Formats: sequence, structure tokens, C-alpha cells
Amino acid sequence: MRQILIPKLSPYSHIFPDPRRAGPEGLVAFGGDLHPDRVLKAYREGIFPWYSEGDPILWWSPDPRSLLYPDDIRISRSLRRSLKKFSVTTDRAFGDVIRNCRSIRAGDTWILPEIIEVFEELHRRGFAHSIEVWQEGRLVGGLYGLSLGAAFFGESMFSLVSDASKVALVRLCEIAREEGFAFIDCQVPSDHLRRMGAIEVRRDLFLDQLQEALQKPSLIGRWNFEFTGKGFSP
Repeated sequence: MRQILIPKLSPYSHIFPDPRRAGPEGLVAFGGDLHPDRVLKAYREGIFPWYSEGDPILWWSPDPRSLLYPDDIRISRSLRRSLKKFSVTTDRAFGDVIRNCRSIRAGDTWILPEIIEVFEELHRRGFAHSIEVWQEGRLVGGLYGLSLGAAFFGESMFSLVSDASKVALVRLCEIAREEGFAFIDCQVPSDHLRRMGAIEVRRDLFLDQLQEALQKPSLIGRWNFEFTGKGFSP
């Protein structure tokens, strides 16, 4: 059996190994730290941190990659009705969204305190964003992720009432279409995302599309989009 050696990252350098050379499971490297600059560089190279409490930091770029192209979002008849029941905002409650994403997964989560810390810093820097779904003034769903160039990297979502996270994803796709985003990176395939329109693409194709998307200007800073049941306003 061929032994595969996983590179260890230097604490003094933000250089990552080439993700194209990783195995299909996608483990690129381990170690390093979660300095915001390192995390941004990782995402620009199609790599993301994903590990459990007590493990070293693990950096991934799986093959295949799950992508959702904004025009391909699937909206069922029942979901279309649900869109009218909620109001949706952006970047109003980032901290609440990421903590809800952590809490609904109880102890089985990669959203560790240090992940929350770095993403809140990236939110302050204008790179990380949240979509909030409200019902009668209560936060009932949402998602968060990173925006770089014309790419949005979705990290996690939560729902406290039926369809709330789906509504967040639909509204994100509307923003992505409005702002010319190429794709939403869903990272790891799942049946739920497939039903919403996500597809799996080869890692090499994803990395090529990512480099093209990064040539576009980034939508940095606080997002001020808002949706009522009647629709969208920038």
C-alpha cells in the first residue's frame, strides 16, 4: 500500500501545497494557524479549514467539489410560498448566525471557538458575511460565508423553523446574480444541496473557475441587502 505523507504547514509562512496534488478525499495539509491572512490565502487557493476539537488544524480541498451556480437554484412551489413569510437581511447579526450554526450541531461541529473568532475578524474586515432570516422580529434561520472576487464560499446554515435556511440560500443566490457572482462554493456534496441545485465538479475545474472568479472585484465591506416577502432591495 502506497503511503501518503501529508505536509505540515510552517507557522512562519502562509504557503500552502498545491491542492491539485491532494488525494480525492482532499486533505492538503495540517498545522499552521488560523491567522486571518492565512485563512484568506487558503480560500483563494480553494482550500478551507475543517477539523474537530482536539485535532490539529486540517486544510481541505475535496474532489469533487460541490458548487451552486446562482441561476441553477431550485425553488419548489412550497418554498416559493415560504419566501413570502420571512424578511431577510444581510450582515445585521453575523455573530448570532455563526453561533446558531454551531449550537444546532451540539457537540458534533467544526465551528469551534477559534473558527468563530477568525470569521468574526474577517467579518469586521468586510470579507465574511451573513444572511439573516427573520419571522416576527425573531432570527429563525441564516447562513454565513466568505466573499472573494466573484466567488462566495458558503460555510454553514441553520434553521429554527421550516424552510428558513432554504430561504437564506435562495436570497443569497439572488444577491449573487445581482452582483455577478460566478458560483457559491458548497464545499462538500450533500443530498440537501443537490435538491437545491448544487452539482459536483472535478476539483481541477473548480480551481480553474476559482482563479477566473478571483480576477473580478471583491464586494468587500458590510452588505446592506434586504428582502421582504415582496422581493429584493439593494
